[in-house]
Amino acid sequence: MTDNSPPHDAPPPGALCFAFRGGELLVAEDGDGVRVPRVADSGLHAESGVWVDAGEADGLRCFAVSLPDGALEPPGMRFVRLRRLYPLLPAPVYRMAGRASEIVEWEHAHRFCGRCGGRTVASGEALARRCTQCGALHYPRLAPAVLVCVADGDRLLLARSPHFPAGMYSTLAGFVEPGESLEEAAAREVREEVGIEIAGLRYFGSQPWPFPSSLMVAFTAEYAGGDLRPDPAEIEDARWFTVDAMPAVPPVMSLARAMIDDWVRAHGGDPSALETTE
Repeated sequence: MTDNSPPHDAPPPGALCFAFRGGELLVAEDGDGVRVPRVADSGLHAESGVWVDAGEADGLRCFAVSLPDGALEPPGMRFVRLRRLYPLLPAPVYRMAGRASEIVEWEHAHRFCGRCGGRTVASGEALARRCTQCGALHYPRLAPAVLVCVADGDRLLLARSPHFPAGMYSTLAGFVEPGESLEEAAAREVREEVGIEIAGLRYFGSQPWPFPSSLMVAFTAEYAGGDLRPDPAEIEDARWFTVDAMPAVPPVMSLARAMIDDWVRAHGGDPSALETTE
């Protein structure tokens, strides 16, 4: 299916090229490692897809484009899953890659108006699409989710979902529902997923999570009562861990891992010694 948006001009040759094939980003490999190519080096052109100006990273303009599923890798380049690029790209570039992936996903998923079903086109306003029938403007939307790191003295509560890699445990998490505050969502998710109550909720931090379009908001909390009763529909196992007997945990790119590392450090452990599962 084609996009009837007005033709986009070719991005500047010196701009960074964030070209996606599904969930994979095109990167160049040479003796200096892995890098995001410039547009001039990518072999792509104006007709390769709908180019979107994604902003700046490291002082360079950045353009994003979504390629067809069968797009081939140019010589010296390959497509790599975005998650795997975290340790390989500079932090500002990786952050831009996440932003770019959300933008192209949104562009792809909103070619039709959710209000009347009409075709949408690029509006000329940054990151907006306009319906050609009813005129509605549509902007990218994020799905807010809460992460909750629950502790009980020298014990940390971690759980595993059935879709986690084998052996990996993490903090509890869930999406915010309509009409909820972040704090209400945190308490509800803990109660629904493992059956306990929490207190002393404290904000820890936030993180954009482009898999595909979420905003993670993290809290720490204290155990306030109840017995662990994992919801089998969402939680395969949940248990309390001590600092000297930790399971495999998420990779360092995640906010959940940052909370786990913070707790381990506060209890005399070494976060770098934790086993990590991709």
